[in-house]
Amino acid sequence: MLKLIIGNKAYSSWSLRGWLAVKQSGLPFEEITVPMFDEAWDKRTQGEEFAPSGGKVPILWDDQAVIWDSLAIVDWLADKTDRDRYWPKDEIARGMARSMAAEMHSSYPNLRRELGMNVRKQFPQPQLADPVRTEIVRILELWAQARARHGSGGPYLFGDFGAVDIMFAPVVTRFVTYSIPVPRFAAAYMETILDHAWMKEWIEAAQEEPWVIEHYESPSA
Repeated sequence: MLKLIIGNKAYSSWSLRGWLAVKQSGLPFEEITVPMFDEAWDKRTQGEEFAPSGGKVPILWDDQAVIWDSLAIVDWLADKTDRDRYWPKDEIARGMARSMAAEMHSSYPNLRRELGMNVRKQFPQPQLADPVRTEIVRILELWAQARARHGSGGPYLFGDFGAVDIMFAPVVTRFVTYSIPVPRFAAAYMETILDHAWMKEWIEAAQEEPWVIEHYESPSA
């Protein structure tokens, strides 16, 4: 059976991506949640299960294979099951979807830094620095292009739920947490993501976690 090691559901955006990717596979898996940055974190992440990842989450173990990056987990599971579970069948749509997923994976450092994930909170909109605003606009433009060009088959970015939605799901939660105003089409997409059964499961589980990381508990952190 697959084994997925994740961090706090309240705060760990990369863990959410890895977890959604495994859920999308349809394969059974063991889920292990470890509280990030507690007193035992450094010692724990030096253990054998964490060693290949350099102490980061999520980590997927598949027998002797270990995959420790969210986008790599998507691709591993797509190869293991069915790539159509994750990527559009249409070649042109698939090219755009891959580009968007890769951009999400490697970009938006200002948004990540200034608007940390916390699915248990909702703050008034903070004062946003120009670089953060620029990244938000870019994300909304990508969403609009995907929906307009390839989203006619369903309510997700490329019609059906897939890898791109997995990669952007934590951004949806950030926009909610920090009360970011979005156009109507984006609000509809965000509602679709938040209404997904797996997102509800994740957010509900986050409410029950006993751990608190103070850094993420105020909008000015």
